[in-house]
Amino acid sequence: MSFDTLQRYLFNQANVRGELVQLQSTYQSILDSYAYPPQIQILLGELMAATSLLNATLKFEGEIGLQIQSEGIVKYAVVNGTHDLKLRGVARWDESVSELPDNFGDLFHKGYLVITITPKEGERYQGIVGLDQPSLSACIEEYFLQSEQLATQVRLFARNEAPAMAGGTLLQILPTSSEATNIAETTEFSHLSTLTETLTPEELFTLPANDVLYRLYHQEEVEIFTPKPVLFKCHCSRDKTMAALRNIDVNELNAIIAEEGSIKMNCQFCHSEYRFDAMDIASIHAGFSPEDDGQTS
Repeated sequence: MSFDTLQRYLFNQANVRGELVQLQSTYQSILDSYAYPPQIQILLGELMAATSLLNATLKFEGEIGLQIQSEGIVKYAVVNGTHDLKLRGVARWDESVSELPDNFGDLFHKGYLVITITPKEGERYQGIVGLDQPSLSACIEEYFLQSEQLATQVRLFARNEAPAMAGGTLLQILPTSSEATNIAETTEFSHLSTLTETLTPEELFTLPANDVLYRLYHQEEVEIFTPKPVLFKCHCSRDKTMAALRNIDVNELNAIIAEEGSIKMNCQFCHSEYRFDAMDIASIHAGFSPEDDGQTS
């Protein structure tokens, strides 16, 4: 069986769409990138699953990002995903706290979730919702009610014990017209939501997507689309790092090299390190590209 896929499906007679995502190596990659506490690992897993589910709502090429900010223990957590389901993420927290709470709400103070949609062409869009619900999934449901006025059910799961897994489901009423709000749940949506609530983490983390869907909806008429792969992929590169260094005064860069021996640039997402010596800096500011031999992981 193949995990790390997003499965879309449609209930034609109910005018409801659904998605199911299962992440294994994609989730493990973000766990391997940094020594996150268990509670942060779970949060990032749920954010990765949620970003994948919301990514399927995009009708264009671009990116979607889910970003949490707060003044509490968790200061910052973000997962970005491209239209072709390449994910990356990072989190920052108060490392002076020895034991983090397991309760979702206790991780934040004055927290909010920002959902950012950035098309390759067109204007950027941002929606914000407070972290005043008992779970991340409930906060996302509230976002859809507030910003898009669509009845939505979101279920998110993450497990950091080996094999680490993350995943979830999304159900949403399809708009019947551009003027329709669709806030009110239909009888069909309520019925399908009740069926989806019976899904257990064990089923999601051990069964192929088609088997999960059959267990949930074997009495329903479901149109299943071709699954799409999801993977962990950072956008950083040595070339992009060099482009940033070209905008810094060469004397300032050389002063850093004189003091520290080299310039080290770290990617906040995948924690790859790019190193540059005095010869590299001279080549960069002369318009040349040093050979890509300075990356470490």
